[in-house]
This record gives sequence, C-alpha cells and structure tokens, in this order.
Amino acid sequence: MGEPIIELKGITKSFGQSLILDGVDLTIYRGEALAIIGPSGTGKSTILRIIAGLLAPDAGEVYVMGQRREGLAGDYEEPLGIGMVFQQAALFDSLTVDENVGFLLYQHSNLSAARIRQLVDHSLELVGLPGVGDRYPAQLSGGMRKRVSFARAIMSNPDDEGAPDLLLYDEPTAGLDPIASTVIEDLIRSLQAANDGCGTYIIVTHQDSTIRRTADRIVLLYQGKVQWEGTVNDIDTSDHPMVRQFFSGSIEGPIQVVGE
Repeated sequence: MGEPIIELKGITKSFGQSLILDGVDLTIYRGEALAIIGPSGTGKSTILRIIAGLLAPDAGEVYVMGQRREGLAGDYEEPLGIGMVFQQAALFDSLTVDENVGFLLYQHSNLSAARIRQLVDHSLELVGLPGVGDRYPAQLSGGMRKRVSFARAIMSNPDDEGAPDLLLYDEPTAGLDPIASTVIEDLIRSLQAANDGCGTYIIVTHQDSTIRRTADRIVLLYQGKVQWEGTVNDIDTSDHPMVRQFFSGSIEGPIQVVGE
C-alpha cells in the first residue's frame, strides 16, 4: 500500500441518544479505492463528513498526512486537498452549470472570469460533458447532474494546490438506472486514472455493481464498528456471516432488518 493520508483513531460520534460510530479505526492510503459498505444508518456518510472536516467527532483523533486535525475544514490550512460528491448533486438551481462548477473560484479567487471558465470547461470535459456550461441543472438528466457534481469536486485552482488529493463519494449511483450507474462507475475509475484527476477516493455505496466496479478494498460497517475488511475478490469467498448476508440480501443473519 501507499503512504497513509488519512488515519481515524477511536472515532466516536452520537446524534442525540443514538451512537453512530463507536471507536472506529480506519486508515486510507494514497492511490487506493476504498468502499465503505453496510446497511443504512450505520454511520457511513458520517465517516465521510468527519474525513472531509465538515463534522467533528465526539471522541477520537483524525490525522491528515500525519498531522492531527484540530477543528473543522477551514479552521486552518490542511496538507491535503479533499473534494466531496454528495448523495444528491446539491447544485444551485438558479445558477448555470458553469457557475455551479466554478462557484468557489468565482467567489474566493482572484482569477478572471475567462480563466475560471477555461478551468470549468476542462473539468466538464473530464466528466464527459463538454459544452453544457450555459445550461441550468433543470435542463439535465439525473446522471448528468451527478457528473456536474463530479466536475465541481475536481475543480482545480492553479494558484492553489490544484486538483484534490482525495475524493469522497457519497452514494454516487443512488437513484440511477443500471446503464446510468455504469456510466458513473466508469467515470469514477477514469478520474482516478487521469493525470490531472484524483488518484485516491473513498466511496460509500449500497449497490453491488458499484462496489465491484469501483473498489479495491472494502470495509463493512455495522453498529458503529468496522466488522470486516477485504478486497473485491474476497466478496465471493468470505465466510463472514455479515458479508454473506449483505451481498445475498437475506433478511436472515446477524444484520438486523430495520423496523424488525
């Protein structure tokens, strides 16, 4: 494996009376594609938000490139660029695609509008959407809106660090038909391989095809803890009861059915 870029040590998080994460230890290595899987409500998206610096844990430590993080994103300059693709595309309906993708640069950089537009066009080309900068989100399909959100996440500022070192994908294929999902899965891999893309990512997903086509390493989260870790090849050979239940979709097993 490559060097550790994110280390979670003893991460605990509760919301009200609900314990979501219970002493989670997890290391993310440079260059890997990690999938976090498990049933709904087990803290997968919460881990992403803690890694992104959008949410603080109640207990435990977060290390970024070996440096302990204090506070949240924006509190200080971190040694790692992190981009996030939310489950919903989270685009501004009143802004064009160009304005959505280049939002942070338009708001917080000294670049000219023409230069930002060039960077936006390049990001849109990387996600297979050239020439749509003047459209509005309502004029796009669900799959296209997902890809626009990818373009926004990988936007680079030539006056800053450039493209993010780590991308976080929260259910990127949720709500898409199988063909649209395949397009997104291929895009995730192609961005990892691109010279100016992002070589390391974490993906939260429930979908079998997305797990198998986008992940190298997998961790299964349940009841706030990492219950199993393995590779894509281990899915069909593991005798771990939670792995068997999750991928078979059985209601019988150690994973309790919600509402049961």
